[in-house]
Amino acid sequence: MSTAPQSLLSMAEALAGGRLRSRDLVEQALDRIANPQGEGARTFVAVHAEAARAAADESDRRRKQGRTLPALSGLPVSVKDLFDEAGSVTKAGSRVLEHATPATQDAPALANLRKAGLISVGRTSMTEFAFSGVGINPHTGTPANPWDRANRRIPGGSSSGAAISVTDGMAAVGIGSDTGGSCRIPAALIGLVGYKPTASRISTAGTVPLSFTLDSVGSLGRTVSCCWAADRALSGQSIIPTEAPAADTVSAPRLGVLRNYVTAGMDHTVARTYEQALQKLEQAGAVLADVTFPELGTLPEINGLGGFPAPESLTWHAKLIENHADLYDPFVLKRILRGKEQTAVDYITLRLRRNALIAKAADALDSYDAILMPTVPVIAPRIDDLHDDAVYATTNLLLLRNPTITNFLDRCAISLPCHEEGSAPVGVMAMGAHMGDDRLFAIAAWMEEALSTKSINSSRRKAKANS
Repeated sequence: MSTAPQSLLSMAEALAGGRLRSRDLVEQALDRIANPQGEGARTFVAVHAEAARAAADESDRRRKQGRTLPALSGLPVSVKDLFDEAGSVTKAGSRVLEHATPATQDAPALANLRKAGLISVGRTSMTEFAFSGVGINPHTGTPANPWDRANRRIPGGSSSGAAISVTDGMAAVGIGSDTGGSCRIPAALIGLVGYKPTASRISTAGTVPLSFTLDSVGSLGRTVSCCWAADRALSGQSIIPTEAPAADTVSAPRLGVLRNYVTAGMDHTVARTYEQALQKLEQAGAVLADVTFPELGTLPEINGLGGFPAPESLTWHAKLIENHADLYDPFVLKRILRGKEQTAVDYITLRLRRNALIAKAADALDSYDAILMPTVPVIAPRIDDLHDDAVYATTNLLLLRNPTITNFLDRCAISLPCHEEGSAPVGVMAMGAHMGDDRLFAIAAWMEEALSTKSINSSRRKAKANS
């Protein structure tokens, strides 16, 4: 069997050139899912083996006939167990929905994926109802982070299975949701690229909602171009490989480095690695400027009654909780029930304060090509260390703190790995403007190349890790 190239577009090129078969890619993915020594059983809650093989054979047959195919035709993708797929039960990582009626049609975003030629190999595990950034699921099991796997560290969530499906070669790209970092948190903790688009660009219809206001559909891949191609597919746009974001289209980007709120609580490894990443970006030609946006400090108080997810999820779950509360993960149930704490006045006030903060952010941040911050301030802890409810809750809030900024401000963001190979994964997040997705992908491609530098020479920049 051929060894698959690493990026989505390089795989597509190999397929188009006849150097690789879709059936080989699908069989490789299925073999790794089925490997009893691997994480497949904890990564996938359903596998579409025969359907994937049939789709791969059809793609190979059409290509052999010389027919024109979509750019991503024949590539295996994993789908978070949050999206409706025709014929599958959408369980959203829960026991509550395990006997629900199978979906009769694909969610619009998944329908777009199929039009782009991608082949779903199965449905990936997730935090129950996407209500945590840790990635632990007591019902389906939790796939271990590929880094330091012997110590079984968290994958991050809520798109935990989507992330591990990519790192372990079970899919070429993983599709997830992102309400407060659910694609970017696992990307940072395990060393992938994770993308969260401007929410309105991709339909969330046909998904189990966490927050109607904050939900977005994102992806996890090995490279920026992987997420770019997935994003184009999900949003129903044409995918022309030669138009993929490239580093040489950007010159001396002006990057704002957030120095308040987002740097609190950084552990030593993240602080050191993040500062080294900033040095690499500066040496590659970026113009870095320290930025403080004091209003971020009001977010804990603004969201003090559970923010948007609590009342909006309770709206969807109320009847289920009334009849099946005992089937919920207690941690998730507790967070949903916080929706009862908000009055109508509280909720309307929350919306008004969000609108005001979005306007202030535009004034303060939009002069930069992107705003940088650590994706999460700590490396992945061990799963066994989070059995204590208080430790779990504290860790969850810490992981969500930085990524949620983007969702609250209705912007786009991407997490890029910035650690040295073999060391603990660390992510740097670049946040773009509202509807600034195309520009952010170009900036991210430039950053990706700059961060690939193997060593750091003398720098004009002083480390400010503890600022």
